[in-house]
Amino acid sequence: MVKSSVKTNDLRSVITVRIVAAMGTQLTFARAQTVGFFDYEDVPISPSEVRVRTLFSGISTGTEMTAYRGTSPHLTKHWDAESRLFQDGGDAPAFPVEVVGYEEVGEIVETGADVADVAVGDRVWGTWGHRTTAVLDGAYASARRLSDTAYPRVGIFSHIGAVALNAVLDADIHVGETVVVFGLGVPGQLAAQFARLNGARVVVVDGIAARRELAGRLGAEVVLDPTKDQVAERVRELTGGRGADVAIEFTGNHRALQTAIRTVAYNSRVCVAGFFVGEASGLALGEEFHHNRVQLVSSQISGSAPRLQHRWDRLRLNTTAINLAAKGTLDPLSLITHTIPFAEAAHAYQLIDERPADALQVVLEMPAAVAA
Repeated sequence: MVKSSVKTNDLRSVITVRIVAAMGTQLTFARAQTVGFFDYEDVPISPSEVRVRTLFSGISTGTEMTAYRGTSPHLTKHWDAESRLFQDGGDAPAFPVEVVGYEEVGEIVETGADVADVAVGDRVWGTWGHRTTAVLDGAYASARRLSDTAYPRVGIFSHIGAVALNAVLDADIHVGETVVVFGLGVPGQLAAQFARLNGARVVVVDGIAARRELAGRLGAEVVLDPTKDQVAERVRELTGGRGADVAIEFTGNHRALQTAIRTVAYNSRVCVAGFFVGEASGLALGEEFHHNRVQLVSSQISGSAPRLQHRWDRLRLNTTAINLAAKGTLDPLSLITHTIPFAEAAHAYQLIDERPADALQVVLEMPAAVAA
């Protein structure tokens, strides 16, 4: 019998989601670039819990892929949550990685006797990993019920939507400002949409033509190719020589970060939301960063900006993204390029790893017949 648990930070509180499921299958990284599966057995749910059959699970092409490739710092170092420092070494081997995935939507197939706010057949979104079933606290599920009118795949965007929204809040965008988004993966695409909803003129930068074209269709005013366009110079032309009011960096590439620094105006901000791996190469901090008094602001989903913490917790970020998507104000479904059966997950990861230009949001579709 396999038993595991995931603790989900809600900024001020910790919700424990006990993941134990009925006759289920869970994805694991057996070693770098190797996808495997293992089965877990049924256990009864408690009166306050619900059992969910996963419908779809999204693959993150950023953080999750660093675990798949074996490049994540969490695989080579130990994160000390108390001191908030990475320490050399660790207390567990890097592989296998068993808790994988954080973009799920499912259907409730069983409820405990004390659960009143959700029922069998309700769809809920959340984070429980690439697994066919999960047991969730009833209150957790109730707070994450997906509208009956929303497409089920909308639910996989709760976490990555929150990442994008948090970056836009950290960027502190105002009506009429020019915002440049670097990197048009899923979070960058969503951040560009959020920035436009905030009243900004949105400029996007990415080396992949299909991603630039999609961002333009979804509302970006200007699209730039960093391999051909002089980004900093072009943005200054667009702003009367001033530069961007803010840049949001989602590539995780140090050279792109350097270009973002060059692109913003004097005394302006670069919001750094990409997941960087390894040491910096390509940053010239003695140039525009120093002379233009550029602010670098780290955006990471474990917390909100200090000025917002009393109002914006993790659940509000998640819920806002889902509600906007359910109403059609935000369009995440256009970002889905592939839906692949769960059993073929190895192909999905290989596709993202080897052909990133062809894959944006890849979704794993779970088998329909899962014992409840």
